[in-house]
This record gives sequence, C-alpha cells and structure tokens, in this order.
Amino acid sequence: MGKIIAIANQKGGVGKTTTAINLASSLAVEGKKVLLIDADPQANATSGLGIDPKKMSSSIYECLVDDYPLAGTEVETCVKGLYLIGSRIDLVGAELELISKPDREKVLAHLLAQVIDNYDYVLIDCSPSLGLITVNALTAANSVIIPVQAEYFALEGISKLLNTIRIIKSKLNPALEIEGFLLTMYDARLRLANQIYEELKTHFGDMVFNTVIPRNIKLSEAPSHGLPAILYDPESRGAQSHVQLAKEVIKKNSRKH
Repeated sequence: MGKIIAIANQKGGVGKTTTAINLASSLAVEGKKVLLIDADPQANATSGLGIDPKKMSSSIYECLVDDYPLAGTEVETCVKGLYLIGSRIDLVGAELELISKPDREKVLAHLLAQVIDNYDYVLIDCSPSLGLITVNALTAANSVIIPVQAEYFALEGISKLLNTIRIIKSKLNPALEIEGFLLTMYDARLRLANQIYEELKTHFGDMVFNTVIPRNIKLSEAPSHGLPAILYDPESRGAQSHVQLAKEVIKKNSRKH
C-alpha cells in the first residue's frame, strides 16, 4: 500500500511546488510509482510538468466536486513512473462547493482509498492557505512535509501550521505525522541561513531532513521548460539535492515497514 504525503505550508513562496514536482520526479527516477496531485488552483505543478491545464479533460476539481474517480483522471508525465492529477483555476470554486457535501473534509481521503494500492507514493501539492482543500489533503495524508524557506520570518508561520495539524489529528486524522521539515532556498554563504537550520534542528531535532535544497538557478528555470530539474539539468545542485531527498524519504519509510 502506498504512502500519502502532503506538502504544505500556508506561507507562500517557500518552494512547495518546486519540492512537489522535483521530489515526485526523483522518487520515480528511483524506481517508485508515484502519483502527484496538484491541489493548488494556481496549477503550477501541472504546468511545471509540461501539461497544459486547459487541455486536460478532467482535473482534481471534477474529482472533488463531481465525484469523478481518480483512476482515469491521472495523466502520464515526462518522467517514467510519475503520474499527475492536474489542477485548473476553477479549483478556487471547489472550496464553496465542498461545503455542502457530507463528510466534506474526507472527500479526498475516500477518493484516494480506491487507488492507493496502485502507487508507492502519492504526493499532494497544497495551496498556500489552510482552506477546505488543504484540510482534505491533510485528512487524506499519512504524513506532511513542511518546506521552510531559509529566511528571517520562516519560523513564524510554522506555529500556525502545526496548530492546524494538531486540530486535524485530534478531529479528523489521528494517524497524521510530520514526515519532516525541509529547508529550501538555502544559501550556505549566508550566516542567517545556517542559523535557521540550527534553529530548526534545535526545535524539531530528527524531524528536520538532513537534505537542504539550495538556491539554484536551474531549479528556477526548469518549470518554464515544463520539466523537473532531474530532466532539465540532472547534474545541477537543485536536481541532485532532490535525488538526495527522495533517497532520504525512501530510507525513512523502509525502516517503518
């Protein structure tokens, strides 16, 4: 049975989608079968994998709102073994339409239950908000990766997210764990970046990934070419760091099984 990992932080611009695309691709390159769900109306994970949201026949919106099954909605990507359930701007309206549904926080969990055995990993790229769709993602997930930008206000937003995770654990998904805190946009030359890594380690210990994701121009360029870094420039530090992260995730989870 596969593992469902949400990638969440209500603070925007912390590298959530970059992490989602590149971790999903690196897990696939490591031989895992992976499903990436783009649960963000901005649809950046969709376009970042070279898929035009306008050309998809159905998206995560139809699955959540119109009860389309996930099987049949997924599309193949440019990475062998990586499948995507894409997003479109109409996902903005799904929050309102979900409100009237019975068991509205668990719609995604019920959908995933039907396909989870087909995949080793399912990654969910959450939007930078703590709305109903993100709540659905956290309710469906086994664990959550929290990307943290190596900058001054980075730690401020975390307490809000941890509080949301606590509420979801107590009311909706008691099994939800933190997969890890991931330091992103890291510049080793900056003293501040190193301080933030130390601070994260002090607060969260083993929950902080050993891998840090550097600031990297290839990582920024890749989505505009519709490619993950591992295909755009496999030798780049951005690509290599995500391969390291994938190996760390696989190792962590093989210990548990």
